[in-house]
Amino acid sequence: MPQSTLQQLAAPEMTAIDAVIRSQLHSEVVLVSQVSEYIISAGGKRLRPMLHALAARALGYQGQGHHTLAAVVEFIHTATLLHDDVVDASELRRGRKTANEQFGNAAAVLVGDFVYSRAFQMMVSLDSMRIMQVLADATNVIAEGEVLQLMNCHDPDVDEARYLQVIRYKTARLFEAATRLAAILAGAPAAVEDALARYGAHLGTAFQVVDDVLDYSGHAAETGKNLGDDLAEGKVTLPLIEVMRAGTPAQAATVRTAILGEHGGLPDLAAVVAAIEGSGALDYARGCARREADSARACLAALPPGHYRDALAELAELAINRSS
Repeated sequence: MPQSTLQQLAAPEMTAIDAVIRSQLHSEVVLVSQVSEYIISAGGKRLRPMLHALAARALGYQGQGHHTLAAVVEFIHTATLLHDDVVDASELRRGRKTANEQFGNAAAVLVGDFVYSRAFQMMVSLDSMRIMQVLADATNVIAEGEVLQLMNCHDPDVDEARYLQVIRYKTARLFEAATRLAAILAGAPAAVEDALARYGAHLGTAFQVVDDVLDYSGHAAETGKNLGDDLAEGKVTLPLIEVMRAGTPAQAATVRTAILGEHGGLPDLAAVVAAIEGSGALDYARGCARREADSARACLAALPPGHYRDALAELAELAINRSS
């Protein structure tokens, strides 16, 4: 089967970015290197750095600085995952033990701090106050999003607006930063920079909504995490919100009870999944993701036509048509 435009263009970029990631995560402190290598070897989609690299090339950027910036974006994402898994007491990510499960909470938190600080060392090396401002602001907003999500846990009155606010802070903001940084690096006009930033924000929102759908419809072997993890953590995501809004009184009551459950709702998982499937909530959430992906693709009209723009459009489809 021939490779897609996205695969052809992304492969050499990701090879270069992975080399930067490996070199920059090296430390003389043995535990830091052990945890870092464990994280790297877990793989992952590397979607955010890929997004940055493709967007920079779409605007005609010819240098190598985007590889460093792509690694910075991935480090910020990785640090948030390390901390998230401790907060959520997660045991599985990408199909194997989380770093906190493998090395303990203390090691995961402290290495997360190392990854964060290494990211800021690298962004300083690019000697651009604008780049530092975008990344510093994004990192701060992501932290606010984490706190907002914590505040929403086990609250059955969370509505779609509050849910989307968390996504835009916690997930979409780093996608937005990745694409905005590509425009800054390429010296693009303000209108193009804003269009690319909106593309990233819409794409990040679509990606997270699909993640939340897969928590109730995916398979652990494909998603790399346990079905119902969000419910176990008390996270009120769009499938649950839609059941409580549009489902039958019995379906809504089932979900509400599970959200309030002292055991994280897991004993009620089968009933919750049945309510989600029976109410059409998954289709509703997928429709939301589709609209966000369509909005993302529409923003690409501001970019010059070419293979890289096509790859970014393909990436928007990939974000919603996936099983992991």
